[in-house]
Amino acid sequence: MFGCLVAGRLVQTDAQQVAGDKFVFNLPDYENVNHVVVFMLGTVPFPAGMGGAVYFSFPDPVGGQIWQLLGFITNDKPSAIFKISQLKPGEGGEHPFGVMTVPRLTSVAQVGVSIEPLEQLVQQTPVSGAAVCAVDSFMQFTQKMLDSLYNFSSSFAVSQSQMTPNPSEMFIPASSILKWYENFQRRMAQNPHFWKT
Repeated sequence: MFGCLVAGRLVQTDAQQVAGDKFVFNLPDYENVNHVVVFMLGTVPFPAGMGGAVYFSFPDPVGGQIWQLLGFITNDKPSAIFKISQLKPGEGGEHPFGVMTVPRLTSVAQVGVSIEPLEQLVQQTPVSGAAVCAVDSFMQFTQKMLDSLYNFSSSFAVSQSQMTPNPSEMFIPASSILKWYENFQRRMAQNPHFWKT
C-alpha cells in the first residue's frame, strides 16, 4: 500500500502493519538521512474520505516513543517529501501510535503512516522543519522575478526633464513599480499562496 524512499538510497515497500490502520517503516542509519519520501504504491487506494498522516520517531533507548507529525498523503496527493535532518528528538505532540506497542530497535528511527479522515488531516499542524522547501523555492523564484522586473524597468528610468514626449508610448512612474514590488513582497511573506485566491 505504501512505500518509503530514504534519501535516494533505499526504497522500502514492506511497511510493518502494527494495527488495522497503522503502518511503520524502520530507518536504519537515520543520522545520515536528510529527506524521506513517503508514497502510495498505486495498488490500493485510501478508502473514500481517508488519507495517511505521516509521522517520524527517533530511536529511544528508554522506550518512551515520541512521534512527530510530518504531514500527510492522500489519493489526490499520493506522495510527499519530508525533511527529517532538522527534527529534534523529544519534540512532538499527540499521535495515534502512543496507545500501542510498536516493535522497534533502539538504534533505528521509524516513519509511521496512520490512516485518518481527510478533514482531520488538514487540521493537523506538522512539526516545524519537516516541510520540504517547495514553498521556499517558489518564494525564491518569486523574489528573483520581482527583483528582475524592478531592475529591468529601473534601467529605463529617466528624470522628467530627460523625457522626450512620444504620443505612442505610455510612461509608468518608477515609484508605482516600487510600490507594487514592496506590496507583493509583503503579501508573499504573509501568505506564499495569496495569489491563488
